[in-house]
Amino acid sequence: MIVDHLGKFAKIDASAYIAPNAMICGDVTIGANVRVMFGAQIIAENSPITIGNNCIILENAVIRGTHNFPVTIGCNCLIGPNSHLAGCIVEDQVFIATGASVFHGAVLKQGSEVRINGVVHLKTVLPEHTFVPIGWVAVGDPVQIFPPEKHDEIWAVQKALNFPGTVYNIDPINLEGNVMEIICKTMSARLGKHQQDGTG
Repeated sequence: MIVDHLGKFAKIDASAYIAPNAMICGDVTIGANVRVMFGAQIIAENSPITIGNNCIILENAVIRGTHNFPVTIGCNCLIGPNSHLAGCIVEDQVFIATGASVFHGAVLKQGSEVRINGVVHLKTVLPEHTFVPIGWVAVGDPVQIFPPEKHDEIWAVQKALNFPGTVYNIDPINLEGNVMEIICKTMSARLGKHQQDGTG
């Protein structure tokens, strides 16, 4: 399904294929020979999404352009099934495997790889031809890559990146009351704008 959002419409090259149950929402540009497969969701909420030529977006992948964080995907990239990308830059010839996650402000340089269930965290820069091993976590700039059991080391880098402030535009240190309540109210207001979406 292709729907407009906040008055913005998708621009899809005539040679692209969009599966019947894929969702394309809002200010999305899709290049030549792109394949968006079954169940994939490409949602430009508050920022645009641009997908270059010859990209493959496999089943149930989710790509979101979020508040102040557009998504740019270069050419000849493969986005694996059940992967999740939010507000990131993916340069040319990048491989993102099944179940991988790439967070806001991350940059995946040309030829890099995120293997099965790998994570590239907030504001992380993955250099050219670098890979994140299966299930590992890349965090920071310069990047450090950790196995998942190294939570304390991951958190030591991640904490300073201020996920709540970056993603939800709130500062939990200076908040009174329930942080999750404030996050959910913020997201409810943003996502509530989808009530006006239409199929043109």
